[in-house]
Amino acid sequence: MVQKIILDCDPGHDDAVAIMMAAKHPEIELLGITTVRGNQTLEKVTRNALNVVQYLDIDVPVYKGMSVPMVIEPRPVEERVHGDSGLDGPQFDELTRTIESKHAIQFIIETLMASDGDIILVPTGPLTNIAMAMRIEPRIVPKIKQIVLMGGCYQLGNVTPSAEFNIWADGEAAHIVFSSGVKVTMMGLDITRKVLALPSVIERMSKHDNRAAKLFCDLMTFFNKGQKKTFGWEGGPLHDPTTVAYLIDPSVITVKSMHTDIEINSEQSYGRTNCDYFLLTDEPKNSDVAIDVDVEKFWDIVEECISLYE
Repeated sequence: MVQKIILDCDPGHDDAVAIMMAAKHPEIELLGITTVRGNQTLEKVTRNALNVVQYLDIDVPVYKGMSVPMVIEPRPVEERVHGDSGLDGPQFDELTRTIESKHAIQFIIETLMASDGDIILVPTGPLTNIAMAMRIEPRIVPKIKQIVLMGGCYQLGNVTPSAEFNIWADGEAAHIVFSSGVKVTMMGLDITRKVLALPSVIERMSKHDNRAAKLFCDLMTFFNKGQKKTFGWEGGPLHDPTTVAYLIDPSVITVKSMHTDIEINSEQSYGRTNCDYFLLTDEPKNSDVAIDVDVEKFWDIVEECISLYE
């Protein structure tokens, strides 16, 4: 069954790979790409999304979304691993693709309202666009089939000891999404740190003679330098594509149902995803949290997606 999705992102090296995977795989129908401030400013991540779709000749509309979080002041951008542009590494031609005139939130609302409840939202950045859409038009909430997001962790954060970047960047938005009643599937750092784009992975993908393979290798070569400098890893974790891989083949990720709430009141732990892993409370299980990943199968899916390009 083909999955209809809206990919809400902040490209970002790993977001770019998620776009590449979602655009061509026969199991996915990519209805649109929406952008949000996260890894870089809204202007830069939107330009990055347009560069990716132009480079790969992807015929999917791109909509610009929120430039600031719902409540807090904008967080610093992630130049440590994504560079000044947010997508350093590849060389892109002069940009001719343009964004749609409609705002991302308007697109999300109108698309969901006109749907049969069969659309999955796939946010791989801060959840500002999704939460704002829910607040502006609450009738979309029961229309969302599910939300498969990259964000959070039930163990260790990556911007603070307790918080992952996407949730920390707009904790109030995450609170709205996780408490909305929509089924949320969370791909957190607990499993994304296992899918490292090691040099051997880059070499494997480089054997495909197409633009997708070249883009992947250029992206990961730069990404790995930043990850090595910041975290000491030989390969960068390919966080965001875990969402698309899961939709293509759910057996690649093991999930566990549990209650998750978002810490928005603490200074020290703001943005923490408090996941009730051991089911210690009677709170409703509002999330399927990823707890393991079949690394070999994941890279097989990434390679399959790359091979679909000419």
